[in-house]
Amino acid sequence: MSEEISKKVINIFSKHIKNKPADTMEKVKTFAGFSYVRLDKDANGYPFKEENLLAYAKDCHYIVKVMRDKNGFPSLYSYNVPNDKLLDFLLMFRNNELNGTIIEIDKFLPKNII
Repeated sequence: MSEEISKKVINIFSKHIKNKPADTMEKVKTFAGFSYVRLDKDANGYPFKEENLLAYAKDCHYIVKVMRDKNGFPSLYSYNVPNDKLLDFLLMFRNNELNGTIIEIDKFLPKNII
């Protein structure tokens, strides 16, 4: 998703949570206890193309920041996790293979850094 779409989605959720009407045609819905907004078109009004979304996802990496106790003091660990390994990484916490508290998950595109 582009930064603009991400901000739009976050803005819709914040308005929904505050019980203010959202100034968009999108409706906030809830499934399995989580709020979501479905987008059918990009910021330019064109329908999404599956191959473009998959190519974008393949390039995405996530920095997952985890707080752990180290000698009685909190330490922050930053993991570089490729998109296709993100669910495996999160499951390691669920299965107690990794411990700590996830503080933040931030997306980046390595190609833009070079």
